[in-house]
Amino acid sequence: MTLLQLDNVTKRFGGVTAVDAISCTIDRGEVVGFLGPNGAGKSTTMRMITQYHDPDGGRILFDGTPLSEAGREAKRRLGYLPENNPLYPDMLVEEYLAFIGRLRDLRGAALGSATDEAVAATGVAAVYRRPIGELSKGFRQRVGLAAAILHRPDLLVLDEPTEGLDPNQRVEIRRLITQLGRDRTVLLSTHILPEVQHTCTRLLIINQGRLAADGPVGDLISRAGGRVQITVEVEGGDVVARLEAIPGVESVAVQSTPAETRVRVRLTAVADRDLRPEVYRLAREAGWTLYELHLEAGSLEDLFRQLTVTGEAA
Repeated sequence: MTLLQLDNVTKRFGGVTAVDAISCTIDRGEVVGFLGPNGAGKSTTMRMITQYHDPDGGRILFDGTPLSEAGREAKRRLGYLPENNPLYPDMLVEEYLAFIGRLRDLRGAALGSATDEAVAATGVAAVYRRPIGELSKGFRQRVGLAAAILHRPDLLVLDEPTEGLDPNQRVEIRRLITQLGRDRTVLLSTHILPEVQHTCTRLLIINQGRLAADGPVGDLISRAGGRVQITVEVEGGDVVARLEAIPGVESVAVQSTPAETRVRVRLTAVADRDLRPEVYRLAREAGWTLYELHLEAGSLEDLFRQLTVTGEAA
């Protein structure tokens, strides 16, 4: 069921169009990666979703209601961690979360229960009574996430949540985001491409204010450049010639020959259909022994460059 819908959303600043007629939907329970080069319109789009900016054209619907009508009620159901993660360094973590809770109209037992859940979910119990200014960057990001989920939002919007973290801290925050995505919808903006592959199930790519790609991460990657590669290892005769005869196969490259009658090859094929069932049927018909048959993982970096440098759409 759709939770968030953007319908021809446009935003201009002076004579510059930052977001140009973007349309997409995000369903409940999805963890969606939002990619694009610097200046592509990602942060502007997220600020419109969180009502920091109003669209100049189109509309944004939250749970079927336009944001222009939902107002504060939509904000109550949305959590936001902006890129700069604004915190008060002189406050204790405990004080800061209590302050944010009161801003979210949480009081008494409700505030205590919500705080306990957020602290447990984000792993900040060890620094709960320490000043924020003394925390590492990783713990500060955790505190920002705790504040963003304190009121149990239905939609969590994260703008570059691992910016400035070391590799170990990124892994920790990535694992945390995956856990948070089990209970709520997450929109994650990042320029660190491995995070998308490890965290998200769906991908939106924006370029020059326009939506360039929208789909499952694996599907988009496998179709980067309009080609796919399939690894096949079989034992039998006339393998290369018979694989080359399959419609849609562009080339067959031998990778190794583990045994005299056994060969491992890589097919390059057009990306408009999956040829693995046809390879399997051929193996049965030819009496081959099939040891391996899988679609090679594509490169998200290649896909990103294809869509943001050449401007092609997927």
